[in-house]
Amino acid sequence: MRFVAPQFVVSGTDTDIGKTVFAAGLAGLIGARYWKPVQAGEPGDRETVAELAGVETLPEAYRLKLAASPHQGAAEEGFVINAANLTPPDGPLVIEGAGGLMVPLTRDMLFIDVFARWKLPVVLCAGTKLGTINHTLLSLEALRARDIPVCGVAFIGDAHDESEGIIAEKGRVKRLGRLPHITPLTPARLQAEFGKAFTKADFT
Repeated sequence: MRFVAPQFVVSGTDTDIGKTVFAAGLAGLIGARYWKPVQAGEPGDRETVAELAGVETLPEAYRLKLAASPHQGAAEEGFVINAANLTPPDGPLVIEGAGGLMVPLTRDMLFIDVFARWKLPVVLCAGTKLGTINHTLLSLEALRARDIPVCGVAFIGDAHDESEGIIAEKGRVKRLGRLPHITPLTPARLQAEFGKAFTKADFT
C-alpha cells in the first residue's frame, strides 16, 4: 500500500477563533510543516506557529499588509490573487486558511472554492461561545455542498458539552476534541494541552 502523507486544511467558523494556535498544535502533533498561503495583516501567523510548534513553516504565497479581506488587501497593493499560486506542496502539511470559509480572495473566488479544488480534509475550528451552533452547522453545510471532506470539528474555548454534542449530532461530524484557552501560551503548555485534548490517530 502506498503511504500518503497527511495533509489537512485548518479553517474556522469565523475569524479570531483560535485556529492558528490549533494549527500549531496539530503540526507539532503529527510532525507536519505549516503553510498559510494567504496572510492578511501583521504580525504574520507563520512566526507564531514557528515559535509555538518548532516546525518548519513555509513562506506565504501572498503576504498582505492590510488586516482585511484578502481581496481588499490585494487590491490596495495593486494586484489580484492568482489561484495558480495556491497549490499545496507535497509532504505532511497543515494549511491554515484566512478567516472563515467564505473569505473572498478575489471578486470571483472564495477560499472555500480553493478548498474544493484541493479536496483535502478540513478540520473546522469552532469556538464554544454563544452562536457557535448556527455558525458551525452552516459551515459544515457549505463544505458538504462542495464535496469537501471533513475530518471533524475541533472546539476551542471553555467546555460547553451541550453545544459540542448537538453540533456533532446534527452536523453528522466527528467531535475531535476541545482545546482550552491557554494562559500563558507557551510551546510546552500548548504541546501538553493539545496532547490531552486530541488523539493523533484522528489525523494520521
